[in-house]
Amino acid sequence: MCICAASQLFLSNTNKHTHSSVFLFHNPLCTFFPVPPPPTHTPLRVPVVIPHHTEDRPAPHFLSPARLDVTSPCDPECHKTAPRPSYWDLRHLLAYETLHSNGQLTETAIGIYGYNPNSNTSPAYSSGSSGKAERSRIRRKRQIFGHDGRFSIAGQDFLLKYPFSVAVKLSTGCSGTLVGDRHVLTAAHCVHDGKNYVKGAQRLRVGFLKTNPYAPPTNDKMKFQWIRAKRTHVPKGWIKGNANDIGMDYDYALLELKKPHKRRHMKLGVSPPAQRLPGRRVHFSGFDNDRPGQLVYRFCRASEETSDLLYQHCDAQPGASGSGVYARMWDGRRRRWERKVIGVFSGHQWVERQGASQEFNVAVRITPLKYAQICYWIKGNFMDCREG
Repeated sequence: MCICAASQLFLSNTNKHTHSSVFLFHNPLCTFFPVPPPPTHTPLRVPVVIPHHTEDRPAPHFLSPARLDVTSPCDPECHKTAPRPSYWDLRHLLAYETLHSNGQLTETAIGIYGYNPNSNTSPAYSSGSSGKAERSRIRRKRQIFGHDGRFSIAGQDFLLKYPFSVAVKLSTGCSGTLVGDRHVLTAAHCVHDGKNYVKGAQRLRVGFLKTNPYAPPTNDKMKFQWIRAKRTHVPKGWIKGNANDIGMDYDYALLELKKPHKRRHMKLGVSPPAQRLPGRRVHFSGFDNDRPGQLVYRFCRASEETSDLLYQHCDAQPGASGSGVYARMWDGRRRRWERKVIGVFSGHQWVERQGASQEFNVAVRITPLKYAQICYWIKGNFMDCREG
């Protein structure tokens, strides 16, 4: 039995050996496994993260080009053994900078209330054996793990249908996901290199696929409609770390557009442990550089995890970083399953361990604290952000 209704979708699947277009008589987001029973747990009560005071900061320089990949010397075991940040550490890490479209830069200190450190614990911390088993199966190939399992979404109708319609392109070369009427979630490294804001960040634009109903269904003819970003929020955890040590844990940013985009957006959700995901599967769509002008969709099984990062082998290339990683989640209030963004695809991670290179594709998990922060950035009212 399929979780969602069957539909006909035209997709193009490409790898280094073949290029073929096929008709699939089901939505690729529709996974054929038994519908899981509704969970019995109550909705997670998330903490409160609200701003305390804001100060002006020196204007950025916008000198370096945006990097579309992230490297880190810290592998999953390194992250698992790192000391858990204290309450005061978290207040510093979740403080944030805001870049305004006029070039003004501000820094905001935050307060945290109702925080339970145990609610942010991942089973990964107590499952070292399974982590080693996963690492032993890591395949050493660049970003495409074996057969290329990505699908280029083809066809004018499907590109503008949910959930594909929530994927957007940033003018710095990354991808993003609509998470509000005028808000886009992306990776911090798409706008900030850890030391300063990148070229194009001040005049950052967000591109929406603009299709021509009279044109043939070839993706290389796609064009974008662009909307300027009004504000860009980046957590200090990224600026402090730049993917060193715990910096990668905070590789996320939120863009506020100058005007509403008038498309359906995807809701945020707190990332559950991987074993609680239906089929342990995650999905994301983005604009991979090796398929210019195409929207590329993929799904795969979530494998290893830490409290802040999710490791998987979803095939991807630079350009897809910043995409919202989503899964089917149970909405207890509405008593139904729905897709929610539970992470941000950070990119391909190269790790040197004992002279050998190991590779992962990594997503930043939306923890309860990150959910509270991002939700507040979107809604401006913590009362609307208490349940994840």
